Amino acid sequence: MKKYDLRGRVVVITGAGGGLGTLLASALKTRGARLALLDLDEAAVQAQARHLGDESVARGWGANVRDYPQLEETMQAVAAHFGGIDVVIAGAGIQAFGPLERLAPGAFERIIDVNLNGTWRTFKAALPFVKARRGYLLAVSSMAAFVHSPLQAAYNASKAGLWAMCDSIRLELRPDGVGVGSLHPTFFATRMMEDTVGDPAGNALWGGNRKGLWKMVPIETVVLETVEGIERRADTIVVPRNLTLVARAPGFLRPVAERLGFTDAGIRRAIGLSSPSGWQDPQAAARSTGQAGPVATGD
Repeated sequence: MKKYDLRGRVVVITGAGGGLGTLLASALKTRGARLALLDLDEAAVQAQARHLGDESVARGWGANVRDYPQLEETMQAVAAHFGGIDVVIAGAGIQAFGPLERLAPGAFERIIDVNLNGTWRTFKAALPFVKARRGYLLAVSSMAAFVHSPLQAAYNASKAGLWAMCDSIRLELRPDGVGVGSLHPTFFATRMMEDTVGDPAGNALWGGNRKGLWKMVPIETVVLETVEGIERRADTIVVPRNLTLVARAPGFLRPVAERLGFTDAGIRRAIGLSSPSGWQDPQAAARSTGQAGPVATGD
């Protein structure tokens, strides 16, 4: 496959102020990309952008992936500033440790909302611009999509959900020439991992991530593999590569089923028949949101 040349491409990164986002921005700049850095801390990403170059090269925006109207407005501002958007890296994410019995509902819901819903909002807000350039969307998932640890139900569910969501969206956008991928690194050094090692529950679970199955890989390896994955417009990026079999096993037959079961024409027809609510039938829509009246049962 021909390499996706990043020179001059406009790349949006959410969670850009984190460890991975910061190093990805620098690596992508060396490939010639122009960078829109999005994070909750606007001042920090603006300073980060100035370190990378002038505003024709990089610029920072404050953005909250839990706020769709703000994301829409920000993507419009990015496109206006740079002239369009080619690549989106949805990297904003959080985690916490706690079993079902003890974890507060709000903690679970926040993780799902930031990691999974936040990526969906990011992709949706950017899609008109990425679609116009037949670009590429990348969600930062994890090996937790495939290997599910205790005490991390919300994190595991969000990362497995990202994998499934990207597979689904890829089929929708395939006829439009838009690539969709998910990144699945194992443990690597970030502020989040510092929190994990420093948390009693996280340390007990992973043993400080110093050796064995849970040993961390260098963040530079994750950055390099991610950039090369973007240049391949890869469906799935696994870091380190020797864990690819673990990642591939759950979806071994998926590409065959996708090709046989979903044609481009069929996908386009289904999209044309879809509704913004997710249902054409108002009653079905009401039932999905819990707003319908009692459902009759029995004969």
